[in-house]
Amino acid sequence: MCPDRVGSRQRRLRHWPAAVLCGLVVATNTIAADIRVFTDRNHPVEALADVRVVELDAASRIEAELAANLPADPAQAAAIVQQRLKEGGADLQRHLASAYQGVADAWSLGITKIPAVVVDRRYVVYGERDVTRALARIEEYRRTQP
Repeated sequence: MCPDRVGSRQRRLRHWPAAVLCGLVVATNTIAADIRVFTDRNHPVEALADVRVVELDAASRIEAELAANLPADPAQAAAIVQQRLKEGGADLQRHLASAYQGVADAWSLGITKIPAVVVDRRYVVYGERDVTRALARIEEYRRTQP
């Protein structure tokens, strides 16, 4: 291949994720599709900037941090956890609520495996760590299934 073709191909491929996302937007006749990715720390994904990634183990990680190095006495442990929650403030409470909401959302959608890329709460691709590829598969399905 000559260098011009390679460079041209690389430029086209670099913009491919945006084209797929635009295709989804056009196909759904909406301003933006609802795209969510459900995963955990052990199954990292390559996601686009505007895609919401929900790590289903986030709540347990936050709880583990709150429970780290607690004394055996339940009263003392409870007081320390309360202090940690207070020190974390509204940000910690929002992160914890968001983490549990993500688990509830995955459960309500019937997610059975991770990673799972979900579009418009209707289409799902399991096992694909590259969100752009999962979106392309969904877009292709939508084109063939009017």
